[in-house]
Amino acid sequence: MKFSFLNKVPMAMLAIALLSPYGTVAAETSWENRPWEKFGIQAGYFLAAVDSGVRLGTGLGVDIDVEDLLKLDSSNSVFRVGALWRFTDNRRHRLDLSWFSLNRDGSRRIGQEFTFEDVNGDPVTVDAGTEVSAFFDLDIYQFAYSYSFLQDDRIDLAGSLGLYLMPIDVGFTVSGLVEERGNADFTAPLPVLGLRMDVVLAPRWFFRSGVQAFYLEYENFVGHVLQANAAVEYAPWKHVGIGLGFDTLSVSVEAEDEDWPGVDFNGKINFDYMGLQLYLRCFF
Repeated sequence: MKFSFLNKVPMAMLAIALLSPYGTVAAETSWENRPWEKFGIQAGYFLAAVDSGVRLGTGLGVDIDVEDLLKLDSSNSVFRVGALWRFTDNRRHRLDLSWFSLNRDGSRRIGQEFTFEDVNGDPVTVDAGTEVSAFFDLDIYQFAYSYSFLQDDRIDLAGSLGLYLMPIDVGFTVSGLVEERGNADFTAPLPVLGLRMDVVLAPRWFFRSGVQAFYLEYENFVGHVLQANAAVEYAPWKHVGIGLGFDTLSVSVEAEDEDWPGVDFNGKINFDYMGLQLYLRCFF
């Protein structure tokens, strides 16, 4: 399963967000004059379709689709939390943070041969028919600062500077006469630039969206992050809202040595997800 259309999603979301909701808002918001809260806490249930791959070794290793070859789950349902704080009186400066975790493991007798490099850099070939156990564990911590360069009682449009911290631990154990184990560990923070927009659709109804991107190629390290989200939210009470949103993320990290801070592997890790989130929000 490949999400080849991920690159088109953020621009499409941004175009829809900029053109559609804004025109539907009345001249005045009757619910309250300033709909942009000072504090907010959000928690919800996130159902994601996942596509991930790994290559251990720089030259001899091959790319392994862990869902297809090793039969890890291609979908996950997880708990997801986040918070925001507008820390100035004009509410244009905002801090956001969020976290969720995806943990998967599985085992199967593989149907095709593949090769990886062990911790000593030696090639190890795993024959078809071998029993292989695998895991792919990922935590995603997101931190962001944004400044609202356009803000009134209907729209809040901001530029953002963020940081993704994504501890990734992936590996597999090969059973046989001896056990061979391959591991990759990645914790390096990845900075992102983005746009964020909140729109009042009608009293108590909001449209929330954002897009973030990062690309870095330096010496023996290449990495990219592409993220986009959109949600519709309804506030049945003054300080409580419920929402349904869509979120997508694509991450790729490739390293040819372990000199880059936070990178403890030689090879490549790809990780994509897209999913729906149902959430509850409290704000003040």
